[in-house]
Amino acid sequence: MNAQEVRNNALVGEHVVLEPLTLAHSPALSIAVCDGDLWQLWYTKVPSPEDMNDYIKQALSDEQKGESLAFAVRDRHSGEIVGCTRICHWQQSHRRLEIGHTWYAKSVQRTAVNTECKLLLLCYAFETLDVIAVEFRTHIHNEVSRQAICRLGANQDGILRNHQILANGTIRDTVVYSIIDSEWSDVKKGLQAKLQVGVQS
Repeated sequence: MNAQEVRNNALVGEHVVLEPLTLAHSPALSIAVCDGDLWQLWYTKVPSPEDMNDYIKQALSDEQKGESLAFAVRDRHSGEIVGCTRICHWQQSHRRLEIGHTWYAKSVQRTAVNTECKLLLLCYAFETLDVIAVEFRTHIHNEVSRQAICRLGANQDGILRNHQILANGTIRDTVVYSIIDSEWSDVKKGLQAKLQVGVQS
């Protein structure tokens, strides 16, 4: 099963809909990214409004290669596009992938949006794409992201030192986390319970 075969599926939850990303989402994403001026955060990679079309084109190019599936995140209650997320670095021969390139408008951060997005993507990865491992990666100094990943139930695998040179010239150490197939059942129950009681990741 390659990216093109599964691309047309929207993932629907109670709080969000993950819609396959297209250039038609660019105007709404350009508005969403301004909620918190997200592209100015030095420890993460978020496109500016001016760069949004190129950002989407690159995501679609990665999909053509079978390496990625990108989604726009729509808030089901407001109907607004509030962010972006992606299955990436999909190594189909090794049945593993990464969930990343995730960002949300500031107004929906630490709400049900992230918890349900991750639940939908993890369900899709383990139960439809039949992977054996899902990775998460983040900047060593992005404490908010690191805490959120841990709350999902992921385990830290290690740190890639001097991993990337960022646009501002600083060097990023990347922390790598993962959930493997034998852990998925417990992780799924934990995420479902958090959504039911209103505890967000």
